[in-house]
Order: sequence, then structure tokens, then C-alpha cells
Amino acid sequence: MVTTSTILDRADVQGNILQGYHTQRVRHLVLRVVDAAAARRWIGATVGDDRALAPAITSAAPWSDKPDTCFNIGITFAGLRALGLPTATLDSFPTPFVQGMASRSVKLGDVGESAPDTWIEPFRDAERVHIIASIYADSQALLDEVQRHALERAGGAAFELIGVLDGALFDGDTVHFGYRDNISQPRFDGIHDPSRFPDPQPLAPLGTVLLGHPTAFEGVTWRVPQPVQLGYNGAFNALRILAQDSSGFETFLDRAAALVLDDPHAEELLRPGAEAAITPNGTRHDAMREVVAAKLCGRWRNGTPLELSPDSPSPASPVSDTDFDYVDDGTGLRCPIGAHTRRCNPRGAKIVQRVANGTRRLVRRGMPYGPRFDRDHPDEVERGLLGNFICADLAAQFESIQYDWLNLGLQHPDLTGTNDPLLGANDPAESRFDFPTASGTMTLSGLPRFVRTRGGAYTFLPSLTALRHIGAEA
Repeated sequence: MVTTSTILDRADVQGNILQGYHTQRVRHLVLRVVDAAAARRWIGATVGDDRALAPAITSAAPWSDKPDTCFNIGITFAGLRALGLPTATLDSFPTPFVQGMASRSVKLGDVGESAPDTWIEPFRDAERVHIIASIYADSQALLDEVQRHALERAGGAAFELIGVLDGALFDGDTVHFGYRDNISQPRFDGIHDPSRFPDPQPLAPLGTVLLGHPTAFEGVTWRVPQPVQLGYNGAFNALRILAQDSSGFETFLDRAAALVLDDPHAEELLRPGAEAAITPNGTRHDAMREVVAAKLCGRWRNGTPLELSPDSPSPASPVSDTDFDYVDDGTGLRCPIGAHTRRCNPRGAKIVQRVANGTRRLVRRGMPYGPRFDRDHPDEVERGLLGNFICADLAAQFESIQYDWLNLGLQHPDLTGTNDPLLGANDPAESRFDFPTASGTMTLSGLPRFVRTRGGAYTFLPSLTALRHIGAEA
């Protein structure tokens, strides 16, 4: 018998939800169930004692020593159905998860070149994608070893491997547009010590990501799929394969920097002689490219927040990556209201849906795929991000950010009708990005779509108790 509690047993939660593993590589195995009973036995084995049958699920229990590899699984609604779960259980899951990511494409901005009929296999046929098994390690050899372990014996009889997604970190935790990533994550009440992570945002309640726990809405918990031993301590994940047009992004920065430099107010953004603090040995145009890149994102490419250092990525006195707010920057003079980081998380700033501050936070786990882009030697190789966006309610958190904030700008009247400059579904014929200066607003127009969706799936991340429950049904 499982009952809900305000006390969290971290050993019951899959480990990639509350903490990042900080490994150099990831491999997502896309599996189709071919034998339901064998698949349920394999799932049970991942939380059992016989390591010959399957790799062990990595939990959120604190480590004494970091393991060489970590292993986790997410199950789609089609996967739960293919495993043979009872109809009453399937009917207890929320609508967005049941319908799946492809069916929610318009709401997510997955249109045009990002539409599901353009996705890579196997994601073009959502009914075939049942389980995403994720392996984390520091070397390809270890990824290969865990993959063999997962797909031998019970796994080999249970599944067809229909896709493999590999990602690897660059030096400095950067992504393909050159920005340092994975900086600001929710810190959870009862899990994280706030003194170790200075940030004015309130600690997030566990119900931000875990089902059955209190949420940021007073008296509200999200619906827990039934039976309780299946749903409690679980989470939902939006796996996204996001191709990044690095060449197009750098070309846009070239054009935008030239336009801004021709504006009579350019010196308000880049004081004469300030170039060296931004791009040592670079030209004024080079420095303005970095100013524009920082305005679009809300951070300099090295991760320094504009809110704390609007004039330089390397201020004379070091500043925090996370200890800041937008509450005193109502016009966006330091960090534009439409900058990517501010659109996704307005922190304490005034927004139209004031109650939504802090309620749509997501845990982000991502790793680049494809080779690092070389601006001096551009190519047509696809590169991008394997992103996981984890939450307790897909509609109220992930989809609301995508729809209301990134692609409609409903959080602020000055944004309404515009899209996020980096991730939004932009059309050069009508897109724009506005940012204020001391003497007026500057507008960059003609932004293309820099990021397009190449595939994805909504998965359920069951607790270890839930995995045992599924395995016991075999």
C-alpha cells in the first residue's frame, strides 16, 4: 500500500528529475514493445536485484561516490498501452500526455518546418515510440556497454530498438549558438540548501515536478494517475530534438550588428572604447554582435546575466549567475522584456498573469548533438539539442510556456504578437525583437526561425515503486 506524504523518499524517485548527472555524454534508446509480458519483466528487473537481467535504474538517493553510468526510463502513453496496463489506469492519465506531443503540435509551435510530418524517424509515427531508455556516462564505450546490457536477454526479447539519439557536451557547458547553458534550475524545498545556490526565487515545492506533492498553487496538487503506486512520485517529460541553425544565427548577428551600428543611438549600447571588454582584439562590429546576442538571450554568451552586467560579459567585480531579479527593471533597459531567458522565466517581474510567476518552472536536462559549429568553416551538418523538459503538469507548465510565453508573448503587453527570438516560431516577414535604450526603442526585424523541432515525445517518468508495480503485472 502506498500513501502520499510530504516527506520524500528520494530513493523512490528517478534520479534525473531532481538532480543533473553532469556526465559528458548521453544516449537515448527509443524502444518499441514487441512482447508485453517480457517488457514488463524487464521493467521489473531494472528495480530488482538481478543485474544480469537489466541495468539498474538510477534513483535520486544521495551518492557516496558518483557512479560511472546512470540509467533511467520514460514511457509514452502508447507504451503504457502496449505494456497492457488496465483501461482504468490508462484513463486516469491527463489529456496532453494521452494525446502525445505530435497531436499538440500547433499549441507547441511545431508548424511548418517543425511540423510532425517533417520529423525524423521513428518520431514521425508516435504509436511506435513506447519507451525512451536514457544512458548517461563520460565515454562512448560505457554507453555501448550499458546499451548491450539493456538489450540482451529479457530486453532483447521484449523490445525492438527503433532509434538511437547521442549527445555530448562541449567544453564549458556551451550549446551550438555559443551560449553557456544549464545555469538556472529550480531548487527544491527540502532538497537543496539555498545557501549553496544564491537565487532570490522562492524554493520550488516538490509538486513542481513530482506528482502527489504540494504545488506553487495553494491547496492544489496535480491529478495522480491511478493506482496511487503507479502515479505517486512520478513526473512527466517532454523530450525534444531541436535542430539549431548555427550558420543562420551567426549570419543574423552579422546583419543585426551592422544595422545597430548605423543607428544614431548605437553608442548607448556600446560606448566607444568598450569593445575590448567584450571582444579583446576584435572590431567594433565584433563587439556589437555580442551585444545583440546578449540582448536576444538575456545573458552574455559566457552566461553572465545582463541584469547584473548590462555593459560587459566580464565585469570588474564578479557577479552571480543566478542571484538576480527583474523586479526593478520594468522597462527592460538592462535585460529586454522579450529576451529568451526573461520570457521563459520572468522571475519577480510584473506580468499580466501575475499569479503565474514561479508556477511554470521546468527542470531542464539537455545535451548538444552534432559537431561544434565553426563560424570560419560553415557546413550543412545538422546539429542541435537533445532537450528534456520535466514537470508535473504538461499543460500548465511546459505547454503554457511554449504557447503563452514563447510564441504569443501573453505575459506582457509589449510582447503580445511576438515570438521568442531564439526558440520561437518566427517568420522573417513579420518577426521583430524590441529592446529599449535610454533614448528610445530599437527594433530588429526579419528574424528567421533559428530552432526547428526534429522529433519528440511526451513520456511518464515512473517512480521506482511504479516500475515494480508494472513489473509485477508480468
